Amino acid sequence: MTADGDDALTVRQLRLVIEAEDYEAAVAFFRDALGLPEQAAFSGEGDAQVVILDAGRATLEIANPAQKRLIDEVEVGRQVAPKFRVAFEVGDTRSVNDRLLDAGAEPVAPPTVTPWQSLNARLDAPGGVQITLFEELTTLEERSALDGFGTGQEQSDATGT
Repeated sequence: MTADGDDALTVRQLRLVIEAEDYEAAVAFFRDALGLPEQAAFSGEGDAQVVILDAGRATLEIANPAQKRLIDEVEVGRQVAPKFRVAFEVGDTRSVNDRLLDAGAEPVAPPTVTPWQSLNARLDAPGGVQITLFEELTTLEERSALDGFGTGQEQSDATGT
């Protein structure tokens, strides 16, 4: 056990590492335009550079191919996402979307209300990363009460599987 009571085998952080050919542009985009605070930065021989940005709370969303296609269809209207994309929860999707477009992101799809009650926008960001901005329009509790929502375990219990 650690000092804060966490088991030593428990995951403590999800860190997504992006290799960016234009390092300065990617840092400016994610740190300055998106507003992720710099936690640490390191440099090494051969002009090696890395910055670690604090993205707040992290979750890992695992979708089967049908769900990935559904998300692309709802957010964009066609299949566009690579095997992974990065989603950021924000307080105002429209304003952050505009700020990121001004900072050099390429639009993929404008802000769109989804069936799961969030306002999502899709962008191609520096570093070759496709991102989704999402703003929750209802609480998790309100969404969980809707048909087709809830935890995977709750859905399994409802179907008897």
